[in-house]
Amino acid sequence: MAALEILLPGDRISANQVPTSQKRKIGHGLKQEAETNDFTATIGGLLDVDYRKKTAQIATPDARYLPKGGDLVVAQVRLTAMESFYLYINAYSPQAILPQLAFEGATKKTRPQLKSNDLVYAKVVSAQKNMEIELSCVSPSTGKAEPDGLGPLTGGMLFDVSLGLADRLLKKQGVAALEELGSRLQGGFEIAVGKNGKVWVDCPEAGVKGICAVGRCLREMDEYELKEKEQKKLVNRILTDLERG
Repeated sequence: MAALEILLPGDRISANQVPTSQKRKIGHGLKQEAETNDFTATIGGLLDVDYRKKTAQIATPDARYLPKGGDLVVAQVRLTAMESFYLYINAYSPQAILPQLAFEGATKKTRPQLKSNDLVYAKVVSAQKNMEIELSCVSPSTGKAEPDGLGPLTGGMLFDVSLGLADRLLKKQGVAALEELGSRLQGGFEIAVGKNGKVWVDCPEAGVKGICAVGRCLREMDEYELKEKEQKKLVNRILTDLERG
C-alpha cells in the first residue's frame, strides 16, 4: 500500500517514513540530508511512498506532463508518413513518432491503416530533450500488445483528467468508484488510461449513456476528494440517473 501526505518545499520527512531497503528508489522531489539521513521536500506535492515497491517521491498532480520512457499514453494521430505515424501527446510535448510496424504482428501488408484524429494507446520508448518522442504499441521485451492492451482505440470517447487522477487510475489506488461502476454497469466498460491525463472509455453494451456515466464518475472523482463510502454513493447516484434516462 502507498501512503500519501501533502508537503511544501522545505518540509522535512523522517528517514523512517520511507522504505529502508538498500534497493529502495528515491524519486523526484526528495533530497536526503547527509547529517541525519532525513529527507527534505524540494517541491510541493504529495509524498507518495509505496512500501511494496520500495519507492518514495513527491507527486505533483497538477504539473505539466513530461513524457519519459515506459509511460503509457493515449495519443492522437496528426499525420501519416511513409513509415511512421506522427502523434499528439499534449500541448507541452514535441510530436511523437510511432513506426507503422510497431504493432503486434504488423507487416507492410497488415499494419494498421490509421488516419488523422484516430487514437492510439502506446508506450513511450524514448523521450529526450529537444528530440521527437518515440512510441511503440508492443512491449520491447515480448513484442506483444499485452498486458497493457496497446494499439488503436476504436469507438468510445476521450476524457481529460488531472495527472494526479491518471496516476491513481494506473496504480488502481483510491478509485473504488470505477471498480464499483464497472461491476454494475451493463456489460461493464473498457478503459485506457494515459499518464498524459487522457482517458479513453468505451461501453459496448451500455452505449453512449454508459460512456457518459463513466465520464461523470471520472469528473467527480477528479473534482472532489471522495472517500470509499462517498464513491459508492456517487455510483448509486450515477446509476439511478442512468435508469431514469
